[in-house]
Amino acid sequence: MNQVDLQTESDITVDVPISEEPAVKNSSSLHLKVIGKMLALSIGMFGFGYAMVPLYDIICDITGLNGKTGRVSIESVATSPIDLNREITVEFVSSINQGGAWVFKPQVKTMTVTPGKLYHTSYYAENLSDNYVVAQATPSVSPFTAAKYFNKTECFCFTRQPFEGKTSKDMPITFIIDEDLPVNIDRVTLSYTFFRSPDQGVEPS
Repeated sequence: MNQVDLQTESDITVDVPISEEPAVKNSSSLHLKVIGKMLALSIGMFGFGYAMVPLYDIICDITGLNGKTGRVSIESVATSPIDLNREITVEFVSSINQGGAWVFKPQVKTMTVTPGKLYHTSYYAENLSDNYVVAQATPSVSPFTAAKYFNKTECFCFTRQPFEGKTSKDMPITFIIDEDLPVNIDRVTLSYTFFRSPDQGVEPS
């Protein structure tokens, strides 16, 4: 109820209590809206990240972006034409991501190959820790334009690699360089980054 104090005939003061409830409700509503938008944005970004994986693979397959290599069958290699007039130097490089407790290196640093022929080599990996670890490798080829001409029939990068503590293994690669590799390219670098897989699975008993 309004309170009225009569001081004089010409001077009237009216004191009206003001409720703060609407301001509090508006502030709470605003906070809820902001939180809701942030949650929606987080979920959207999470879903977008997963969607980008297959999209990235498609782009890489078409353009060779980021030097992603291809995979071919033994049957297709058997009928592949060979260019005996060319020699390509292939350099093998390794790196370890996230500072893991690994030894990871190519068994040979370079090879001289003929386009159209199948070649074999391997990388050596050793788990220096006492723990069971699942590792993974991602390849890249440079120059980028050579990536779509560099194909593999076998590669340790196709699957995750489990390691018991203090164990090692030689991991094979079988590859072929297509005869259509541009003539201005005479050296190709195959690089692998080795890292602890996000999916460690279940340690075998």
